[in-house]
Amino acid sequence: MIVGVPKEIKSHEYRVSMTPVGVEELTRSGHGVLVETGAGVGSGISDDQYAACGAEIVPTTADIWKRSDLIVKVKEPLPEEWPHMRAGQTVFTYFHFAADEKLTRACLDSGITAVAYETIRDTRGGLPLLTPMSEVAGRMSIQEGAKYLERPFDGRGILLSGVPGVAPATVAVLGGGIVGANAARMAAGLGANVFLFDVNMDRLRYLDEVMPKNVTTLYSNRHNVLDVLGYADLVIGAVLIPGAKAPHLVRRDDLKRMPPRAVVIDVAIDQGGCFETSRPTTHSNPTYIVEDIVHYCVTNMPGAVGRTSTYALTNVTLPYAVQLANKGPDAAARDNPGLAAGVNVRAGKVTNAAVAATFGLELPA
Repeated sequence: MIVGVPKEIKSHEYRVSMTPVGVEELTRSGHGVLVETGAGVGSGISDDQYAACGAEIVPTTADIWKRSDLIVKVKEPLPEEWPHMRAGQTVFTYFHFAADEKLTRACLDSGITAVAYETIRDTRGGLPLLTPMSEVAGRMSIQEGAKYLERPFDGRGILLSGVPGVAPATVAVLGGGIVGANAARMAAGLGANVFLFDVNMDRLRYLDEVMPKNVTTLYSNRHNVLDVLGYADLVIGAVLIPGAKAPHLVRRDDLKRMPPRAVVIDVAIDQGGCFETSRPTTHSNPTYIVEDIVHYCVTNMPGAVGRTSTYALTNVTLPYAVQLANKGPDAAARDNPGLAAGVNVRAGKVTNAAVAATFGLELPA
């Protein structure tokens, strides 16, 4: 099989979908690997490093797509890439279909098999290919939130930790999963007062045991959320419903309760966002203001720390890429139910129930 690794074209996306280790493993198994010129530069990986492990360096994106049976990416195909997709081809990447109907329709029309990182399951029901980027995004959310609370970035002018004689910031984290837990731990480590919300009491009990003492766990209901919004300096949106659109936990009118120039970081923006006022932004233009609240809704946060993110991501994606290359998508999905859960689109049909429900599409019989 020919495996293609195109250069990512999303704004300020510095990750790459495969490292030289992956190239070596695939070529050792008898597959050809095509890597687009400069694909690894943002992660500190040169073309020569790929070539030394057996990759063919290809000059254009079009050639990669035309010649490859399996395309391995980081982010969803952008409109410029849609014409390259073709029937019988497998594309393995983050898709987040529920947040983008046009992308969903383009993949259906193309006839590709779309295997989505974010819905692959492990034997415990976890999301192993989402976890490392959720760890990165959770930690980055506090790093970015601290920056945008600074007055030159239109924030309140607050230091998360405070100083002796001055109170620290209050941070609210909506969602106690991987993103939320990492965000809460980072914020607590900087000395902020942290409120961590979730609807799963077992999860809250666990978090209450392992979190630092400056993290308070709260059951996520509207009363509790509105109460904390009234004095929160930084709010992290970290809600995930696998494969489905994120719920709007914070409405536009709710922002009026918040202190002026407080900051919201919507990590759930890939799945539509959990603030009613959220809209996708980029690293080039990351923030905007609604109701005097600074919004940061960058859809590829981990892309800014490309080297860390690339190695964290490829540690977990490579075994699945090898399975897809060795067996093809149908046999790989048949032999691995967890990988089968990642197949969202196949032969012009949506095969993921959450995506189908979002857009009112029928699942195949």
